[in-house]
Amino acid sequence: MTGDEVVVAALVLAFATLVTAHVALVAGLASRRPWWRAPVALIAAPLAPYWGHKERMHARAAVWVAGALAYGILRLIAGR
Repeated sequence: MTGDEVVVAALVLAFATLVTAHVALVAGLASRRPWWRAPVALIAAPLAPYWGHKERMHARAAVWVAGALAYGILRLIAGR
């Protein structure tokens, strides 16, 4: 594997992690009150880990933040 292939594979993995964590957070928010936070967090993505942390979904919020950071850094690397 070349360096570019490694970066692309890591980029895909980071994005998949971010999307999976986002869906898990939105599902968790949908099962708690107030219910309206789930559709808002689905559209306004940064609200999902914030509200998830407030609702004691710490692991999901941490995975979301880690996935977003990894994706952002890898996007910068891939753009070079």
